[in-house]
Amino acid sequence: MNQKPERKTSGRSAETACGIHAVSALLSARPQDIYKLWVVSDKRNARVDELVSQARDLGLVIAETDRQRLDRLGGELRHQGIIAEASPAPVRNEQDLAAATSNLDQPFYLILDGVEDPHNLGACLRVADGAGVHGVIVPRDHASPVTPLVRRVAAGAAESVPVYRVGNLARAIQQLQKQGVWVIGASDKAGQSLYQTDLRGPLALVLGAEQKGLRKRTEALCDALVSLPMAGQVSSLNVSVAAGICLYEAVRQRQGETT
Repeated sequence: MNQKPERKTSGRSAETACGIHAVSALLSARPQDIYKLWVVSDKRNARVDELVSQARDLGLVIAETDRQRLDRLGGELRHQGIIAEASPAPVRNEQDLAAATSNLDQPFYLILDGVEDPHNLGACLRVADGAGVHGVIVPRDHASPVTPLVRRVAAGAAESVPVYRVGNLARAIQQLQKQGVWVIGASDKAGQSLYQTDLRGPLALVLGAEQKGLRKRTEALCDALVSLPMAGQVSSLNVSVAAGICLYEAVRQRQGETT
């Protein structure tokens, strides 16, 4: 199959996906946005060869190069011998969130209130994908965007999980509530345990930023606050760990499990 001519970015900044999982997810979700695939020219592993074959079948531009150039393209990210350059993904906003929610019988969202660490955002996206959430909602300001590092840590989930970047998180929460979504925040100050809380039905779970927790305004808007039982000496968990615990307790309840 003939390769397509290299795509133009139309002045938009390029988006980079580094590593096997991130590139594989991009090839599956948005192959039309990829304008160049960089691959190492020697000593490739079989998985990279599979992705090259898939890209060739799609008619994408493939450039073979040495590891030194890939190292420069990837910066500090581990690239595993493959990097994709693509047009940025469409940005989803409050209007997109409202439209998506109206089309769901049992909406299930994760809201991150000001998570600035890209490692944590990537890990949250990965666990959100595993739990089957319909989207992750983040504020546009004072929060990590979806960067190449986020994509690398998310291991493909940055393509499979819709991310909604909203200008006003409080307004987005209120809109969800108007649409019948129950908003539950995680707080170490809450008297009610996560495991005493009904997490079935339309639901958005809210977790706060590293070290800071939920902002007061966000906390005040939640329909309920829950805490995670802590039996040791530390007072809190990493946000992605807490997200995994909360989301999978919701999954357990929503699947009707009793054990």
